[in-house]
Amino acid sequence: MTAGRGIVHSEMPAADGVQKGLQLWINLASKDKMIEPRYQELESKDISQAEKDGVAVRIIAGEAFGVRSPVYTQTPTMYMDFTMQPGSQLHQPIPEGWNSFVYIIEGEGVFGKEGAAPASAHHCLVLGAGDGLSVWNRSGAPLRFALAAGQPLNEPVVQQGPFVMNSRAQIQQAMEDYYYGRNGFEKASQWSSA
Repeated sequence: MTAGRGIVHSEMPAADGVQKGLQLWINLASKDKMIEPRYQELESKDISQAEKDGVAVRIIAGEAFGVRSPVYTQTPTMYMDFTMQPGSQLHQPIPEGWNSFVYIIEGEGVFGKEGAAPASAHHCLVLGAGDGLSVWNRSGAPLRFALAAGQPLNEPVVQQGPFVMNSRAQIQQAMEDYYYGRNGFEKASQWSSA
């Protein structure tokens, strides 16, 4: 979803039982904050996938192994779900200058440099500058992790309630627009959650 102007949203799992998921919120550049909202439906079965040398990837946004996601992101973004079999290794290019991190979902792997200490499930690794991510699975079990990367905006971020803008004045304006039903919020009083 590209929130843009005039939208309040909540992204929550709708099925019964235990749900597991990772949700990534990406800021919009100041020039894009007031664009029309946009939603792209992408069911699990429609997520692009690729596999090579014991490494499988679900490509939610961006490109891996020559396969591109159909998802368009207003802010250039990479969001991938990798599963590496024991003994496999990976080098995933990341555009120079982008910010990136890895969240390890399950298993254990060596990230960054071949001699680094292994990192295990439920750890987040913020990546430094370089030409991409290198990973080795030297364990006897699969390693699963999410890779997120994006082009930095280098702009201030101010958040209050559901609003994310670049200044306190912009936050105040967004709150007034919502309260008074202006600038895309004209029908907000009739909205309800399904």
